[in-house]
Amino acid sequence: MKVFHCDHCDNLVFFENVVCVKCNHALAYLPDLGVVASLDPVEGEPGLWTTPVKRAKGKAYKLCGNYTAHNVCNWALPADDPEALCPACQLTTVIPDLDTKGHKEAWYRLEIAKRRLVYTLTGLGLPVVSKADDPAGGLAFELKADSPPGTKDAEPVLTGHADGLITINVAEADDAEREKRRVQMHEPYRTLLGHYRHEVGHYYWDVLIRDNPKRLAAFRELFGDDRQDYGEALERHYKSGPAADWPDQFVTSYASVHPWEDWAETWAHYLHMTDTLETAADCGLTLRPDRADEPAIKKVPDPVADDTPFRRLMASWYPLTYVLNNLNRGLGLQDGYPFVLPAAAVEKLRFVHDTIAAAAGSATSKTA
Repeated sequence: MKVFHCDHCDNLVFFENVVCVKCNHALAYLPDLGVVASLDPVEGEPGLWTTPVKRAKGKAYKLCGNYTAHNVCNWALPADDPEALCPACQLTTVIPDLDTKGHKEAWYRLEIAKRRLVYTLTGLGLPVVSKADDPAGGLAFELKADSPPGTKDAEPVLTGHADGLITINVAEADDAEREKRRVQMHEPYRTLLGHYRHEVGHYYWDVLIRDNPKRLAAFRELFGDDRQDYGEALERHYKSGPAADWPDQFVTSYASVHPWEDWAETWAHYLHMTDTLETAADCGLTLRPDRADEPAIKKVPDPVADDTPFRRLMASWYPLTYVLNNLNRGLGLQDGYPFVLPAAAVEKLRFVHDTIAAAAGSATSKTA
């Protein structure tokens, strides 16, 4: 995530902000420009806004319909755009029942996480196409809640992916419920953003690998044969648990279930790295310890730059996670990065990196 500033007073603002706390100007993220911008109302044109951002000179904007009607979004789109919703909100086709207590708050949290996902995907140059535009190959999200207790024949909502449709259980937006599930599943990490990143990994396997013979062959060599029975693999995992040597091959124990899950977990991990490294780079983070044998960072590379090789990302990632975990422990929190990457998992991350670079049209410069 980049660092943003108010265009009127230069105060630091964040990706989710809707107002500058210093000058009280309205704020919105402009996906066409990739910036959080301050807004001024257009005189005599209710609902239209301008911004002092130079690249937006002469343009007017309108707020996303979910910004004005529900206050669950903070994006804006060009005034002449025929759509009422921003590109991120257009991807959501089902929202929870807002008459149910707590559902609006849950929807707000779910949309925040999804907007971060869309920001990262577009920053990496990946195709983000809605099912409205491409019913067969597009992407859509359904945010659903379990039926009330006592409902006849009610099936629990399962978070998952099927042919570009990603379903997220609204209960995951409740911190206490999500933590309970994390403990029950013996997971080191469970977040809303993590769910989105994992499930969208399944979607991009279909888009980037499934129908690409060369990349599919390389995938099978590294991750295993995806043609093995997925249902049997999942049943075996939940009955017997992961293999004892999974830490030597996979980024998480769940990645050992099946090559599809290995890919999705590795993909999600790469997006975790990308977002965190981009934030550290834009904050100007360096690490200069007194001892030469301690982790150091001269300059964090921008992970979305075309000329950033994978080896530079990894060289900064290890010291960054060392600092992150030490800072968390100082606050009495669990490690922000509770993972250990074996060499095999690093090579899988490299494959994800190369696949994304190829999809973005910059494979030559990014795969060193």
